[in-house]
Amino acid sequence: MKQTSTSRRFNAQAQAALARIVLFEIADPRLRLVTIINCEVSVDRSICNVYYTCEPSRYEEVASAFDGAKGRIRHLLSQELGWKVTPELRFHRDPSVDTAQAIAKALQREEGRMARSDDDGANGDEAAKSGVGQAVPAKGAASSGGEDSRDR
Repeated sequence: MKQTSTSRRFNAQAQAALARIVLFEIADPRLRLVTIINCEVSVDRSICNVYYTCEPSRYEEVASAFDGAKGRIRHLLSQELGWKVTPELRFHRDPSVDTAQAIAKALQREEGRMARSDDDGANGDEAAKSGVGQAVPAKGAASSGGEDSRDR
């Protein structure tokens, strides 16, 4: 949907009103610790897509709570906003928070893997300095040094 200054203002008004309503007006305990992430109000203000997030273990119960309280929330929204048309509310779980958490976990795993490989590399450098694991030149082989060739 194209964003204009007017649509951004309506989205912000709807988000603030819905967050306040869910926090203070709705008594359903299943809607505790729910965060309204974003609202997208259609141009004609007939539909409002509401994006929320909560704990992953509560996705189903929060979705059913929103479904059950949809009418009450819409009524309270109409009283608070005073728009000519009160939008139909469509609640959607916002996957961006889950995606961000998955990315953060993957980055932590990669950092741990990199730290372990750096530790292994440091141990390999110590072995190289001590001469462990290095090949010993055979007798009579030409050396790159210079001492053997000068002695002949």
